[in-house]
Amino acid sequence: MQKAVLYVRALLFYTGLVALTIPFSLLAILLTPLPAVTRSRWVSGWAYGVLWWLKVTCNLRYEVTGREHIPAGAHIILAKHQSAWETIGLQCIFPPQIWVMKKELLMIPFLGWAFWALDAIPIDRSAGREALKKLVNNGKDRLRQGLSVVIFPEGTRTAPGQRGKYHIGGAWLASHSETTVVPVAHNAGRFWRKNSILKYPGVIQVVIGQPIDTKGLKPDAINKQVEDWIEAEMLNL
Repeated sequence: MQKAVLYVRALLFYTGLVALTIPFSLLAILLTPLPAVTRSRWVSGWAYGVLWWLKVTCNLRYEVTGREHIPAGAHIILAKHQSAWETIGLQCIFPPQIWVMKKELLMIPFLGWAFWALDAIPIDRSAGREALKKLVNNGKDRLRQGLSVVIFPEGTRTAPGQRGKYHIGGAWLASHSETTVVPVAHNAGRFWRKNSILKYPGVIQVVIGQPIDTKGLKPDAINKQVEDWIEAEMLNL
């Protein structure tokens, strides 16, 4: 497909993205008095709208394998990080959720305000062990409210075929809260690439792994299970 067509489609998509983000961000702020799960369900309409518009403008869809592995209650989702797509797509796949993110993201107009209103968990990567303590305290609080916690162990996006370092934070929270972990692999980076506005048509494949019972497991053991499964699955995508 000609690059010019891809650019036009991408610009149409981003125009709609902005148009959806502003009202839903304001809605998130207005809903702050409501329970966390209610807020999450209402505001997740943004993600459904964005993915619909992505399909219309860029002919980019997704398919999910392993939905039967999603636990009924709140859990911790540890996912591969290749693009911005999964920050949107996972909201349509999993139950009410909240995300662990760099604290700088809360400064983004509208979108950052929505993150704050939805009780996202900001982290300071330079804070070391203190950051892990805050992650555990905040993570346990969100889990108690019925929210699943989404964490990208690699921390930053990696290109298809690349493998980032799997940081311990998500496994640390899982071990200290004894919460079930669900690993997720996907190939979104093939279609929605890092540092590119272009969106290539196709079907993103998302694979949900068997839940991991973390009771009695150390963070390192959890992290290794998650990394081994995700990276092995990535070879099939």
